[in-house]
Amino acid sequence: MTERAPIQADHADPQTILNRTGDGFFALDSSWRITYANAEGQDILQTSMRDDLETIEGRNLWDSIPDSRESVFFDEFTEAMATQEPAAFEAHYAPVDAWFEVRVFPSESGLSIYFRDISDYKELAQKRQDSLYALQQLYSISSDGSKDFTTKTRELLALGSEYLGLPNGFMTRIEQGEQYVVHSSATHPEVQEGSSCPLDEAYCKRTIELDTLMTVVNASDEGWKDDPAYDRFEFETYIGGRLSINDELYGTLCFADTSSHPSGFTDTQRTFVELLTRWLGYELERKQAREQLIRERDRLDEFAQVVSHDLRNPLNTATARIELLQEDTDSEHLPSIEDSLYTMEELIDDLLTLARDGQKVKETSAVQLSQVARTSWNHVETNDIEITVAAGDTAIFADPPRLQQIFENLFRNATEHGETVGEIEVGLLDDKPGFYIADDGHGIPTGEYEQVFEPGYTTQNDGTGFGLNIVENIASAHEWEIAATESTTGGARFEVSGVEFVDSNPP
Repeated sequence: MTERAPIQADHADPQTILNRTGDGFFALDSSWRITYANAEGQDILQTSMRDDLETIEGRNLWDSIPDSRESVFFDEFTEAMATQEPAAFEAHYAPVDAWFEVRVFPSESGLSIYFRDISDYKELAQKRQDSLYALQQLYSISSDGSKDFTTKTRELLALGSEYLGLPNGFMTRIEQGEQYVVHSSATHPEVQEGSSCPLDEAYCKRTIELDTLMTVVNASDEGWKDDPAYDRFEFETYIGGRLSINDELYGTLCFADTSSHPSGFTDTQRTFVELLTRWLGYELERKQAREQLIRERDRLDEFAQVVSHDLRNPLNTATARIELLQEDTDSEHLPSIEDSLYTMEELIDDLLTLARDGQKVKETSAVQLSQVARTSWNHVETNDIEITVAAGDTAIFADPPRLQQIFENLFRNATEHGETVGEIEVGLLDDKPGFYIADDGHGIPTGEYEQVFEPGYTTQNDGTGFGLNIVENIASAHEWEIAATESTTGGARFEVSGVEFVDSNPP
């Protein structure tokens, strides 16, 4: 067996070994005089004492360092000396602006103190904590339904400025070669809300050309000094992203400072700006879509007013004239004209319903299905057709007038086929929350179950073709679904699903 070589002992003296370590060390006697300090310990203590003495040994620690008796170090060292128990703690040491991890070992003769600079670790931990807080606040502010877009944007710009350490946060809109500051949280006079400048004189002229963020951390060294943007703003640091709506340029989101930030931006900081840029783009798209819906609604309201006034007046005149003519003449053409005028009146009613009732239901209340069904039935010419309502006392959440309109339109759709329909049934669906209206007529032609809901679809010469389309719109406004199918007797059956029952277990 090969013999191992003996381990060579390091015969260096203890002071040499302590000086080799990167950590600081010093010793105190029971009178708080420094008895020894390694090289690192001596550098820190000597800097704290603010003098140029060659040696610190023999000096009283607390008398030599200003304000040291008001520090956590005094409290911890005194406690360890009194209890003779080791201590370990972390603390910020103001004289050298650094964080230290300190370990204290007491003895009857004094203290031995080891300390290690953990400033980099503390800074990294603080950055992580700041990043987590910033991302949490980004979510909290952006998802707050009680605040409008402008308020949210200003708060998020302020959050971004604080998190990035850049005092100027602003959102711009770019139109026809001009940059306009729409929202701002800034100290710089050129990027206040309402400010504008030619795009050629803005940092954003390069931002909008990129698919990723544009960053500048030292403009003077990165070739910006001769740029008109630098002459106008003098931003040394800048980070910005392009804002788009439906892939079309809207403007930019930017953060900037007139001081340089050589350390640059962390991945988390870049992620924060990217998330904020995407959120703003999404909100701008929603805002644009909402404004478009409002404009369309206003046009529909205007259309409804025109229909109601400009069409009803001549229709009423024509109807009155027909009644007078029926007293004076017995023409065979009058009944046909009267039917046409009645169809026109129905058509106007349906068009007004489509124009005014296509919006989402805002408020619902508990209504009893059977009661609404029977009330609706009394408003329809039934042609001696019988109705069966098998819904018991079941109640659902709905807009009562609009639910009644569903029933009336579906009943009317069935009674228009009075020559074949003898009975109508209302009941609850077996497999999902909802209800149905079924008849025993000739049913809906195969392949036309979806087509029946299209505007203008009708199988009757005097039908408007909008009745079932109105039913579908009202169901959608409730966030329900409606489907046409065949009844057990071969007739038509309409199923309304997605309904919320007042009782979670209806009969």
